[in-house]
Amino acid sequence: MDNIQHYYAVIMAGGGGTRLWPLSTKKTPKQMVKIFGEDTLFQISVNRLNGLFAPEKIFIVTVAEQADLLASQTQQIPKENFLIEPFPKGTASVVGYAATYIKQIDPEAILVILTADHFIQNIPEFHNLLRSGYQAAQDKYLVTLGIQPTFAATGYGYIHKGEPVKCFEDRWAFKVNKFLEKPDTQNAKLMFSSGGYDWNSGMFIWHVDTILQEFKRQMPELSLILKEITTTLVEGNYKEMLPHYWEKIIPQTIDYGIMEHASNVIVIPGSNLGWYDVGSWESLFDVMELDQDGNLNLAARHIGFDTSNTLVYSRSDQHMIVTLGIENLVIVESENTILICDREKSQEIKNVVKFLTENGLDDYL
Repeated sequence: MDNIQHYYAVIMAGGGGTRLWPLSTKKTPKQMVKIFGEDTLFQISVNRLNGLFAPEKIFIVTVAEQADLLASQTQQIPKENFLIEPFPKGTASVVGYAATYIKQIDPEAILVILTADHFIQNIPEFHNLLRSGYQAAQDKYLVTLGIQPTFAATGYGYIHKGEPVKCFEDRWAFKVNKFLEKPDTQNAKLMFSSGGYDWNSGMFIWHVDTILQEFKRQMPELSLILKEITTTLVEGNYKEMLPHYWEKIIPQTIDYGIMEHASNVIVIPGSNLGWYDVGSWESLFDVMELDQDGNLNLAARHIGFDTSNTLVYSRSDQHMIVTLGIENLVIVESENTILICDREKSQEIKNVVKFLTENGLDDYL
């Protein structure tokens, strides 16, 4: 593609990932854990950008307590490309912060907003999708990347596609009729069979001016704060002043704050990506290879007898995990915790984390 020099990748990497507890903790949040081999989810997210983005075009938005560890895992990215949010205020503030910062570097910047917890198998197709999105963003569209569903998932949000808008890099983009929340089983089956819906990947592409104009129109309070941050960037004292402005921000997601009510939103569907949002233990059954009994064995030492449709995780080579006569369970051994959970309840692990937090059991968080 010609004229791709204005393209920048922004990886949001400040979350906690409570549904992957007890592997994901405050000390080692989800993006820092090793599930797929010896690389962390964060390292995998950075490595799949190779060949499309130079290291200096990749920016990481995270919290201070995670920045040093993330930086040590990807030393090719310049230290100044780690943008520190003083405390979590939702993805709208993250996007606004990144757009404001990068615009001072390149007023013609186009950003692709990514997360640090996705799994993508087909990297060439992913790059092709990003190239199409870059071209669409040059036309001032707000681009969301859709994923062609491969089954009736209830763990993902959906995008209802409208009429085709334009072809970008030989790939059609469609008007977004509506964003939908995670459906129940019946509605998921209806949307999957209709063919008119994509999974909402949570990946977006836009020109800095386009998204900042939307903040001004839809989130004027945040837009004013971003203008104040711009002033501090110009004056060179933004690191000192950022916490002062940040505490005024009302938490909001980019989906609710901007995307659901923007008029120039299009979706570019990706197919055959092998994409999954690694949001819970249950999601790993869709990503990784199962044995003949439907088990997912991620333990250093595990022997299963009459065991089916069960996930077993442990990094310890000193403990043998033996399962006998069980099915549909998630069993996870971490440094100081053992989780045994019905697979159908794995999305509710966040409630366990909430209980531990509220009862002062921080040693297990």
